[in-house]
Amino acid sequence: MDRPLVSARTHLEQAIALYDPQQHLRSTVAMYYDPRWLCRSYGSLALWCLGYPAQSLKRSDEAVALARELSHPLTLTETLFFATMLHCLRQEDQVARKRAEAVMTLATEQGFPYFLTTGMMMRGWALAAQGQVEEGIVQMQQGLAAWQATGAELSRPGYLALLAEVYGKAGQIEEGLNIVAEALVLMDNTGESVYKAELYRLKGTLTLQSKVQGPKSKVEEAKECFLKAIEIAQRQQARSLELRAVMSLSRLWQQQGKKEEARQILTEIYSWFTEGFDTKDLQEARVLLEELT
Repeated sequence: MDRPLVSARTHLEQAIALYDPQQHLRSTVAMYYDPRWLCRSYGSLALWCLGYPAQSLKRSDEAVALARELSHPLTLTETLFFATMLHCLRQEDQVARKRAEAVMTLATEQGFPYFLTTGMMMRGWALAAQGQVEEGIVQMQQGLAAWQATGAELSRPGYLALLAEVYGKAGQIEEGLNIVAEALVLMDNTGESVYKAELYRLKGTLTLQSKVQGPKSKVEEAKECFLKAIEIAQRQQARSLELRAVMSLSRLWQQQGKKEEARQILTEIYSWFTEGFDTKDLQEARVLLEELT
């Protein structure tokens, strides 16, 4: 089974438990990497994907607090970068923007060009989420171009997914579909698959809005994308991404008059969650369930 997220969470939690500051502090100072914040930062992203939004935020806040204690600029910049990513995933645009701007400020002051570019991309996403869509797209494009100029490649599918989402908000549907296609090819080449379910969900959503007619009907193609996104998320046990894909499929079925099928599939995944009911995804799922009842 394809369950790297589960394995990642297990190993990160083991690392946190095994770390002894008195025994390991000397090597930590030498490497400038303290496993306490690093494992919590990566762990926060894994926890969100696995369907634990509240635990993910707790881990992220712990990481930021530890990074501030260390008084090491690179550590704090990188920790805030991870925190910004988490708030983007949680769709918390105000906090994401604040975190992204903090990353950009630190990166500028300390001379960290890589983190300046990532901060730009995530700030652009937050701006678009707050209604400043065109400005957000420009900043994301500039950030992505500068980021690629550093030679970076890791996590590119995730950044492309954020950009495709923003293109959809702007009504630039074909541009969004092109970005999704680029990201899917990239994942096939690199094996980086964390955002694969989300990219297929975005492909389905954008396909429904597209004016270009392919060999299949747009509705049929979108349904296939949503089902593929659900299958991938289930295989990875990425419950948060599964929820998003199921909501997209449920809305499509709702429009087709298939309310019972939509309600059943959404109830199943929504009932799995035990926390994070104040997050945007779960709030929207609850509203949709009420509409389907």
